[in-house]
Amino acid sequence: MSGFVGVLVSDPWLQSQFTQVELRGLKSNHLSAKGDSGHVTVGNLPPIMVKLKGLHEVLTEEEISAILNASYPDDSHEMDFEAYLRAYLELQAQAGNKRGSVKNSSSFLKATTTTLLHTIGESEQGFFVAHINGYLGDDSFLKNYLPLDPASDDLFNLAKDGVLLCKLINVAVPGTIDERAINTKRVLNPWERNENHTLCLNSAKAIGCTVVNIGTQDLVEGRPHLVLGLISQIIKIQLLADLNLKKTPQLVELIDDSQDAEELLGLSPEKMLLKWMNFHLKRAGYKKTVTNFSSDLKDGEAYAYLLNVLAPEHCNPAALDAKDPTERAKMVLDHAEKINCKRFVTSKDIVEGSANLNLGFIAQIFHERNGLSTDCRKISFAEMMPDDVLVSREERAFRLWINSLGITTYVNNVFEDVRNGWVLLEVLDKLSPGSVNWKQATKPPIKMPFRKVENCNQIIEIGQQLRFSLVNVAGNDFVQGNKKLILAYLWQLMRFNLLQLLKNLRYHHSQGKEITDADILKWANNKVKNAGRVSRIESFKDKNLSNGIFFLELLSSVEPRVVNWNLVTKGESDDEKRLNAIYIISVARKLGCSIFLLPEDIMEVNQKMILILTASVMYWSLQQPSEEPDQCESCADDSSLHRAASELSIDDTTSEKAPSDWEDGSLTASFISNVASDDAISETSELENGSSTTTTIGG
Repeated sequence: MSGFVGVLVSDPWLQSQFTQVELRGLKSNHLSAKGDSGHVTVGNLPPIMVKLKGLHEVLTEEEISAILNASYPDDSHEMDFEAYLRAYLELQAQAGNKRGSVKNSSSFLKATTTTLLHTIGESEQGFFVAHINGYLGDDSFLKNYLPLDPASDDLFNLAKDGVLLCKLINVAVPGTIDERAINTKRVLNPWERNENHTLCLNSAKAIGCTVVNIGTQDLVEGRPHLVLGLISQIIKIQLLADLNLKKTPQLVELIDDSQDAEELLGLSPEKMLLKWMNFHLKRAGYKKTVTNFSSDLKDGEAYAYLLNVLAPEHCNPAALDAKDPTERAKMVLDHAEKINCKRFVTSKDIVEGSANLNLGFIAQIFHERNGLSTDCRKISFAEMMPDDVLVSREERAFRLWINSLGITTYVNNVFEDVRNGWVLLEVLDKLSPGSVNWKQATKPPIKMPFRKVENCNQIIEIGQQLRFSLVNVAGNDFVQGNKKLILAYLWQLMRFNLLQLLKNLRYHHSQGKEITDADILKWANNKVKNAGRVSRIESFKDKNLSNGIFFLELLSSVEPRVVNWNLVTKGESDDEKRLNAIYIISVARKLGCSIFLLPEDIMEVNQKMILILTASVMYWSLQQPSEEPDQCESCADDSSLHRAASELSIDDTTSEKAPSDWEDGSLTASFISNVASDDAISETSELENGSSTTTTIGG
């Protein structure tokens, strides 16, 4: 099997969306679409693509043609294989929307950002531009390009270099990206531009954005619906950042005596915002309950009551008496402006029920004046939060990883959201297509407790089939929210994902043998040694890893130009170790590794996190052209196929210090060597089920 040659494409993200079986099938399908000219054109595709799994049951040939023409008006436009793959992903997303899989999702965190027909209105685009102008207008680099004109293509043109999006992520979650990692020359070459977008997308995942079907090339081209979709998520994450108990402990006031405090921890930011709004509306004497950010707010009454109770010094009784909704909305905006809520929303937006703009407006009001206090409650904030920092960190890692997989359900709190079993069934179906018996599963909302147990029992059964270590673990443990067992299962699930990814490359690099944690360790040490470095580690628990030098040498060995050694410290003090750890995460992410690692995990030598970081670098490296003796000879012959995958070439002059502390990807070293990567977990069944297995480490 050492001569096996896979189908590789130049964009690592795009490569990650398909199994090799799927790619081979799609490659054959693409070739069959060639016309008399010998090229595949947009006009050739509809009759070919309508037969694809997942499309022919939902979309007609005419609908596929209309969707393709929305992005490619010219039927004679040539479609290479990568463009064909992108079109297929977008058609899949559109088919999903038509089936209604997201029709009831108003949450920006759940909404797809990938469909060709995804549109954002002029008002929303104007809001995004005003937000960017306001928050980044003083940026040392971007001030040369701001303010943007919302009526022009300025936003999309500026986004093409990636600097704007990276800076915007740092506005949303400060410190996510070390700005020295951003290439900020006035004119960037294609490699530097691609680096910025790779850094952007991996960082966006790390703050909770859903970017499953968006790639670097989409951003380089400045495709409006995808750029706006990503910006929408980033801005809303910023606006909703304080809607959790960690940032705003006063939210404990929203708890009724009959409620469990845990329920508040599991609420999404949007539901928390609605709960906060209804709490004050009840105090103000408003009789209705606001359940959404659109139709329930169209008449402006809820806004008038809310502002009157939050800012009584600016109270305007006329707003309650006004008969015309537009007139009332204008008075509401006047009232809001007096408490420093900028006019990013218009009276027309309120009357028309623009959900995104209303959400942003209410979040602004919350930020300026939440009207809460902690004095009236005996429940302490400390009792509400996880008592173990490591548990909290791992929960965050698994939450981000699950959300990066692109399943339908968005996870806000792992311990709460997995208790009905549905989320984990979705994850299992994503990672091991065909493993879930959906006829025996119950979709939320689930009223009968035994149905939750049934879902979780199936999770345990599938885990056993995948050779997870589940001694004395039952489905009811998950229903009861046993944190230790939930984390142990999720860890093994993430590790299973990793082994599947490495399995796809093993024919080249391990002559068909299973890849274990010991192989990963040996590979890392050999890489560093062959690069002429002297560092070596004994295990993934080696305390010498805390200074970061080994990882920097490893990264430098897989791509010599990626590390700027002028930014590296000796790692002798805690401050120096932290600087190196942040840089390591930045370099890995900029290189193309999708990881969820925190600097503390490197500094403390967290065995799980260290393993996933090493494996991520290994996975990236094994996809590159092979020119070294530790790779199999047959791979050297495939360099032309692999060369496209090394698109992320990195220039010495742009190697900078690195982004973010917003990642962790966990795996337990002791588990990996016990789990086999069996070919029989069939790639064929993956294709037959029409599922795309995510193939980015940790998502």
